[in-house]
Formats: sequence, C-alpha cells, structure tokens
Amino acid sequence: MADSSHEIVARIGNGISVFDAQQWDACAGGANPFVSHAFLSILEESGSATARAGWQPLPIAVEGADGRLSAVAPAYAKSHSQGEYVFDHAWADAYARAGGRYYPKLQIAVPFTPVPGPRLLLGDDSAAPHLIAAIEAATGQNGLSSAHATFVAPDQVTLFEQAGWLIRTDSQFRWRNHGYSSFEDFLAALSSRKRKTIRREREEAVRGLEIRHLTGRDLTEDAWDAFWAFYQDTGSRKWGRPYLTRAFFSLLGERMADQVLLMLAWRGKRPVAGALNLIGADTLYGRYWGAVEEVPFLHFELCYYQAIDAAIARGLRTVEAGAQGSHKLARGYVPVPTYSAHFIPDAGFRAAIADYLARERAAVAREIAFMGEMAPFRRG
Repeated sequence: MADSSHEIVARIGNGISVFDAQQWDACAGGANPFVSHAFLSILEESGSATARAGWQPLPIAVEGADGRLSAVAPAYAKSHSQGEYVFDHAWADAYARAGGRYYPKLQIAVPFTPVPGPRLLLGDDSAAPHLIAAIEAATGQNGLSSAHATFVAPDQVTLFEQAGWLIRTDSQFRWRNHGYSSFEDFLAALSSRKRKTIRREREEAVRGLEIRHLTGRDLTEDAWDAFWAFYQDTGSRKWGRPYLTRAFFSLLGERMADQVLLMLAWRGKRPVAGALNLIGADTLYGRYWGAVEEVPFLHFELCYYQAIDAAIARGLRTVEAGAQGSHKLARGYVPVPTYSAHFIPDAGFRAAIADYLARERAAVAREIAFMGEMAPFRRG
C-alpha cells in the first residue's frame, strides 16, 4: 500500500525479524521494554507467540521516502481471545450468533502482557494517521472481523479516537513513588492500622527465608529452572497451560538481562518462590510469580513489597503489578484507568459495541472513584 502524495509505504511483516532492530527501537523508544525489538523477538523465537499458539505475528510498518521505518505496530492475527486480558468473549459470541465470523481478528498488543504502553510506535509523530490507516487496511484486505489495540498508553488514546475507533476502559492498580527514601518512609504515609498490618505481613512472609534480587549476570540457568517451576504451577492453575515456553526465559536472560529483576525466596539451599519483573525507564513492571511451597503473605512480599523496595532503591516513579487484584489496594497500590481501542467495520455490530462501551466506561469510572476513596493513606 502506498500514498504517492506523501511517499509513504506501509507493509506487513511475517515476523519482527524482517525489520531492522535499530530502526524498530528508534520508533519504540527506550521507556517500555515490552515493545522493544528484543522482547517481541524473544516471544516469537521461543515459540511462545506463534501462529500455532494462535498468535500469528504480523507487525505493521510505515516507511518514509528514505525507506526507513517511521512508525511500527506489534500486530497479530488471533484465532482466539486467550492471553489478552481485555475480555471480548461476549463480543465473539454475539457476532457468531448474528451469523458473523469473529476470528481471526487483528490484535495490536504485546502478547500475554497486560502492561499499558505505546501501540503506535512512532519515530515520526506525523506518521500516526498513516499507521492507523494501514492497520485498518490490513483488517479489511485480509478478511478479519476487527482490530483491537489493547493496553494503549493514555497519551495515544486520542490518536485512535480521532480515527473513529471505539475506546474501552478498565482499571489496574499502581504504586506511586512520592519521593520516598525508604519503605518505612512510604509506610509513614499510611494509616496506623495499615502500617501495622503490612509490617506484620512482611515479618511473617520472610520468616525462615532469604530474599535475593537477581539481575544481569546473576540470572543463571539454575535460577531460570527454579522460576520455570514456579511459573508452570501458577500458569497451570490460572490458564490451564502456561503461555510462555521455557526457552523464553533463557532468551530473556541472554538478551535483556540488565532489564530483568528476578526475586527469589530461598529456604536454606532451595528456592521456594519467585517473582519476575522488568525494569523500564521510570517503572518497575511486575509480571509473573509462583511458588512450590505455601507461605502466608509471601505473594504480597515478593510481588508488592519487594517491588516497592526495589523501585525506591532505583529511583523509579511507579510499580505496575499486573492485572486485577483489589487486594493490592490495602498494600498502597491505587486504581488507575487503562484503555483499549477497537476498530469494528460492521456498522450494526459497531453500534451495539459503542452502546455497551458507553455504559461500561461509566461503571468503570464509578468503581475507580469508589476504590480510590478506600486507599490506605492517611487523611489530611
């Protein structure tokens, strides 16, 4: 597809490897590790995000007159709605009942990763409309029912909205670093009752255990073997089977070691639990957790409290601890909205979805306001 008046060319790759890594990352920027060429290529090369798994990589790019990438989008043809964390199963059922075929659809996202970030990776801001047009064209030309950009960075929502996409909201819980010098400094901002509860939870969680933070060269295959056991246990209970392969973790350690923070809890010489985080420019992203031993409050310790410790030590502004989990509220994580954008070509289906989303947005806004009032911070 070409626009000769602007000398713009858009193309679809059969995987991220067809695109130059440096050019891709120049568009992606360095703030969010999940949209980097390295992370997306690890998902593909490890066999985690593949056509066989229902995630056929179809990255979409816009090139300038010089042939260099000016904008890219991580895109996948999806044959199901698993691993997205923005649930549209009811949409698929309704479309099928009306005689349509919802799958395949086009997903603009990072597979298995409910982390907000840019979905239009713009080396040139003026290329945004061209990239959105290319996504829409790819949807129509390939007979796909729809296109969905999930966990869109807040500053990109307007770009999709201006193009006529429908906007959906949800919420997640985040911890904000208000210039804390230590965990105790953070606790001082909480009500007395919450401070006591958190101190008690931390004491019980680590009794008889040693917590180690691993990054860079410390990420050995033995460490990944231990974490793989934890991840498999959690994945089998939550999803039926884990989304990621064992090879994913080895490649992550090889190629992005300095952006990985793996927290392991040891009982003597045996690791019994772990939490995997990625380090962004100003955010610590909590991703996966698991354990082979039941220890009270250890989940909270590894996933929330240790993450706060690490963020304060590194001077990071935010901890994003993943999807769902209202239990995070009592631990100092507050609700914030998340966004997705949806291109629905069928006029009737679009109208029905638009009506549903308007009511859902109002409900989400009320829930965020209500939950925000329940935050554990001291009043006045």
